[in-house]
Amino acid sequence: MTEILQIPKLVVVFGGSGFVGRHVVRALAKRGYRIRVACRRPDLAGHLQPLGNVGQIQPVQANVRVRWSIDRAVQDADHVVNLVAILHESGRQKFGAVHEFGARAVAEAARSVGAGLTHISALGADLNSASVYARTKALGEKAVLETISDAVIFRPSINFGPEDSFFNRFANMARYSPVLPLLGGGQTKFQPVYVGDVAEAIARSVDGKVEGGRVYELGGPQVLTFKQCMEELLTVIDRRRILAPVPWWVANLQASILGRLPNPLLTKDQVLQLREHNIVSDQATRENRTLAGLAIQPQSIGTILPSYLWRFRAAGQFQRKPAA
Repeated sequence: MTEILQIPKLVVVFGGSGFVGRHVVRALAKRGYRIRVACRRPDLAGHLQPLGNVGQIQPVQANVRVRWSIDRAVQDADHVVNLVAILHESGRQKFGAVHEFGARAVAEAARSVGAGLTHISALGADLNSASVYARTKALGEKAVLETISDAVIFRPSINFGPEDSFFNRFANMARYSPVLPLLGGGQTKFQPVYVGDVAEAIARSVDGKVEGGRVYELGGPQVLTFKQCMEELLTVIDRRRILAPVPWWVANLQASILGRLPNPLLTKDQVLQLREHNIVSDQATRENRTLAGLAIQPQSIGTILPSYLWRFRAAGQFQRKPAA
């Protein structure tokens, strides 16, 4: 009897060459999926190739602002994952164009080929938010569910992991500056989530193990203030720094200046975001729309941070902790 060869499903990952993307691609590759990574610069996505077998991962050019490139990227797809987002506006990369228009375009393209959709939003997405980032993220969610009613939407808190732009940035700052700023006094609450846990949740949605048509909120096991995050960071890199509270009006003034830089350290919109807590809601917890509800045990920053922040210690990996 002739056996029929089962061709692995094709998953298209928009934004798959970024920080979260590489972990998502790794999780999907381990499951044996064929992966098409849609990104603006496929020539810079070579770091993804070792994550799978030969020919399993294929980078292609696509831009969520250009509809025809999206349609081309999703051809023959079984499932589509949209990770594309920006933290600040630059040139034609505007919040509305990427978070709202791009989200709708990807959803419409996925619907046209009959593919499932997993969309990555962010905790804090709110149609009534003062932050343009948070507002357009919510508009993107709305566009997705209007287009594909059974799409899966994930809202992660701050992602941490080896290539993150949060703990790495402040750890690098601590190497040169005797002071670390605490915007608004550092009392804003976060629920940092390990990027590997987020990737696992996304991979399970591709497996069909996550109920569609719902918005899931992904946070880690700890709720920490901004100040506590900095204290944990300094403990890991074994450095002593002054944690200086910065009033909101001063933060706004700094953002008005820093926001003009090509790759700004702080923008006015980010200051608005930092005024709001970034934690999983009680309602999501009650309705099991969390990592725990997906049977994923979230990992803490105390477990993961030392594995990649050791390079910011004065003596790197060879630095020893003083005897207790």
